[in-house]
Parts: sequence; structure tokens; C-alpha cells
Amino acid sequence: MTSTLPPGACNAHCHVFGPRARFPYAADASFVPEADAPKEALYALNDRLGLQRCVVVQSACHGFDNRATADAVAGRPSSYRGVALLPTDTGIAELQHLDAAGFRGARFNFMGHLGRHAPIEEVLSLAGRFAPFGWHLQIHGDPALLTDLAPALRRSPTPVVIDHIGRIDAALGLDQPDFRALLGLMADERFWVKVSGMDRITRCGPPYADAQPFARKLVAEFGDRVVWGNDWPHPNHAGPIPDEQQLVDLIAEVAPTESARHALLVGNPERLYRFGNKT
Repeated sequence: MTSTLPPGACNAHCHVFGPRARFPYAADASFVPEADAPKEALYALNDRLGLQRCVVVQSACHGFDNRATADAVAGRPSSYRGVALLPTDTGIAELQHLDAAGFRGARFNFMGHLGRHAPIEEVLSLAGRFAPFGWHLQIHGDPALLTDLAPALRRSPTPVVIDHIGRIDAALGLDQPDFRALLGLMADERFWVKVSGMDRITRCGPPYADAQPFARKLVAEFGDRVVWGNDWPHPNHAGPIPDEQQLVDLIAEVAPTESARHALLVGNPERLYRFGNKT
């Protein structure tokens, strides 16, 4: 099956790597890609899949040097947006510069394989500085740590977007404590979730039958605060690299109605990333 996506469909989570000759990888990067994944490859993939909008998330391999992401956004400024990686002492002038360049949020990694994470109170202080720009705080963390961070995240002055279904373990089922904790966060309207990464939480492989129920439940219960992305080029992936068309086709399995798919792919990303406004 090949899905037909609604006009304006958004790939709300992907990355670019390099090219390293122009955008070198960080000297202290927690990982270095085996191959570049430049903006031209991303554009071609999104065009082939029918994804007309895109959010490029800064990768840890580039550290705090957001130039590769900014360059990808600049190539398609009306339909691409960025999410930055930032030190917690980033000032207003740099935030203004990034906002004008199409950035709409900052991501913080709380995953052990991606290096040391910032203190959460410093993260919230930075969020207070970028809140006037209408940005959001994007959190990538393992489920146990997310549970520990939950009280602090509830104090965020901005919306909080949780990556990859909270990185729960699909094998533990819908009633597992980690997923119940994620549902508890989502009951607070400041929280959003990306129903990306089914390929990361599965234990049985494609088409990720064990992971689909989690995404489906989130879409059903919080349909106005969910977005989708394919996570291309799938950095640090432990299993087989997903088939990109299959990931798109699975959208209909987790968002089974036309209205749900429109919200997931068009309406919600428009609100979160402000595609109607270049600045």
C-alpha cells in the first residue's frame, strides 16, 4: 500500500549530517555518522514521499554548531523549520538570530549514549528566555529519566515536546508504568508527543505491530498535540534501518481517520512550528 498524504503534510522529525567538508562534526561529538546525510538527500526523500513540510532537528554529531540545520532550513524557508541544540547560557541575541532563521525550539538529550545532559533547572531557565519567541522545549530521554524529570518539566514556561513516544519498551505493553507516566504528562496541555520512533521501541521489527498500539492510543486521546516524523537518517539505530515508504504507510494504522491524519500531519505542525510565519 502507498499512502496518499494530505496537502501540507509535515515530517516533524529528521536530521541532516554534514557534509563534513562544509559542516564538520563536533570534536567532542557523542557519535560520528558513517556517512554524510546532506540537505539535498533530505529534500529528495521528502519530495518522493509527499511530505511538503519538514522540521530538521539538530543532531548531536554537530553539537551546538547549528549551521548545518540552519542551511537545510534556509534552502526551503517557507516549508522547513529547525530545532536547535543549545548551551543553557545562550543569550537573547543568539535566540533572535535563530528565530529569524526559522528555528522554533531547542532539544535537550537525556539519553546516556548522547553524552552528559544539562541540569534541568538550567534548561528551564533557558526556556524562560526563549518563551517570548513562541518556541518549545523538546525532550529526548529514556523513560525512567523522564519520570524523574516530570515534576520539573511541568514547570516549563513553554510547551514541552516528548520525542519518540517517550522511548518506552513496546514489549512491556500499554499498562507499563513508563507509558502510564507518559499519559500522565500528556494530560497536562503543555505537553506534546512525537509518534515517531516506532522502529526504536519495537521488539518484533517491521511493521512494528507491538509499537503501533502506543502511537494509536496517543493519537486517539491527544489528537491535537501529536506530530509525526520519520527520524531520517535514523542515527544510532540498533536494528535494520526502516523502509521510508513503510513508515509513511503506517501513519494510517495509528491515525485511522482523515481528520486524525490531517491534525497529525498538517494542523498540529502548523501550530507548533508556525509554518505560516517565516519569522
